[in-house]
Amino acid sequence: MSLPVPFERLVALLKKLPGVGEKSARRMAFFSFQAPESYSSDLAGALLSLKKDLFSCEICGNLTDSQPCNICSDPMRDKKVLCIVEVVEDLLSIEQAGIFDGIYHVLGGTVSPLDGTDIPEESLSKLISTIKKNKVEEVIIATNPRIEGDMTYHSVLSSLGEFPDVKKSRLSYGLPVGGSIEFADRVTLHAAMESRVYIK
Repeated sequence: MSLPVPFERLVALLKKLPGVGEKSARRMAFFSFQAPESYSSDLAGALLSLKKDLFSCEICGNLTDSQPCNICSDPMRDKKVLCIVEVVEDLLSIEQAGIFDGIYHVLGGTVSPLDGTDIPEESLSKLISTIKKNKVEEVIIATNPRIEGDMTYHSVLSSLGEFPDVKKSRLSYGLPVGGSIEFADRVTLHAAMESRVYIK
């Protein structure tokens, strides 16, 4: 049985969301249809605001609605310690775990020859600029424990060659191999941060 075009269009759009299959998309569409009209208006407004009012922090790449973001502008953060992550979701996971009080740099990409992706040059330039400006003493490379994460780690490490006196470390493999930082629980993240391995 075919359903009305507006319904099928919504299902098709919802299926594009990560982890959402046909059945889940239909349940969401039915929920949206049965919910008050105010809910649909609020949802549409939130989606539009997401694209209109949010952007990347000009310093670290974090998601923000003001420049710089609340982490970069916080005078209580330890600007001598910098944590490098692949994507904003990883930054949020570490922040929610409450295990780090330094500053961040979001690479905004990973090294993956199979996918034809690399770390944006602009991102690496900002990273180097941040290290120099804040006289960073330690860099924690928090890439995900998988092949792309390893290649990204080595690429970042290579770009930090001009800072021989900066202490460099990487999150321990307390994180599950093949997993992602954004899905790790607080205990796992804390163990990984505490047992990070320093690079000589």
